[in-house]
Amino acid sequence: MKIQGYWLASGVLGVAASTMIRIVKRGADAVVTKSIGPVPRKGHSGPILASSHGGLLNAVGLTNPGIDDFGGEMRILKDAGVPVVLSIFGGTVEEIVEVAHKGAEMKPDAIELNLSCPHAEISQIAHSPELTHRYVSSVKDAVTCPVFAKLTPNASDIVSVGRAAESAGADAVVAVNTVRGMKIDIQQMRPVLGNKVGGLSGPSIFPIAVRCVYDLSRSLGIPVIGVGGVITWEDAIEMHLAGASAIQIGTGLIHDMDIFSKIRTGVKKYLDEKGLSDVTEIVGAAWRNED
Repeated sequence: MKIQGYWLASGVLGVAASTMIRIVKRGADAVVTKSIGPVPRKGHSGPILASSHGGLLNAVGLTNPGIDDFGGEMRILKDAGVPVVLSIFGGTVEEIVEVAHKGAEMKPDAIELNLSCPHAEISQIAHSPELTHRYVSSVKDAVTCPVFAKLTPNASDIVSVGRAAESAGADAVVAVNTVRGMKIDIQQMRPVLGNKVGGLSGPSIFPIAVRCVYDLSRSLGIPVIGVGGVITWEDAIEMHLAGASAIQIGTGLIHDMDIFSKIRTGVKKYLDEKGLSDVTEIVGAAWRNED
């Protein structure tokens, strides 16, 4: 698939095909499903969502129906002509390869490897270049469709992890997953989330995501898909300038269901004013202009 445009990010809206189709009708160029694992998973006890400082903390716990039961939703999406990236996870290399093999039979346009959910046991994979390489290379050996590696901003050296994904054959990296965080109820004097710790998304993490996209883009030879806090067309321009070829949006849908079409309109107007014909002309310009 072409790595361009504005996509629904993997998250709470990526389970039901009807919802994802609706989002495409509202302007998304593609959808990324919620992360699907080897077996059905209930996830964490509530509360699982909390707002904090302009963002959203979630500790859903990778709730999903399991890969064997997700085929029906994928068939609906494919029949509707929706470009779909299947997000998957596994607690071991063997598990994620099994899920990837079954998922590839559903004919997604690409597979996104969730290697970095901060409130589940897979959180440490994308902290390690060695583990990242093992997971990515194993999945690449098992499937023929494009494979994207979703990275964490919580890693001490995200560029080393990105290089490991690239050397393992990843077709793109996705930057970034949510930032590990917590919210405490000052009246009850205890953590708000049932899992105590969750992943922060939304505008609060936008500068972190831009930094990660910038560092990865200037260091890698594969596309970077940006995600994290984009809610305006100006945000999208900034992320493109940092090096994002495509941009995923999740929490921004809380603010506006028409966010995709509004961002696309704003970006086009910006390009026209700059005398540019295509967004590819600005991808990575922020670091290229330093040379």
